[in-house]
Amino acid sequence: MPIESREKVIPKRKPGRPATGRDPVMALRLPPALRSAIESWAEEQSDKPSRSEAIRRLLEFALAAKFKRKISRDK
Repeated sequence: MPIESREKVIPKRKPGRPATGRDPVMALRLPPALRSAIESWAEEQSDKPSRSEAIRRLLEFALAAKFKRKISRDK
């Protein structure tokens, strides 16, 4: 009779860099003055977001304000 193995078989990992997130990466070049302004804004926030998170939040604020203005102009 064959002997049953009770050990789990773990598949081998594929070579390469592990996934870091679900969203695609986007590179962005910023002049030093703009980068400094973003970092200053982030330092003023209560939760002290990273530079990447600060950029995401600022973009979301700008887009929300733009669409809000567009909707109010259409009325």
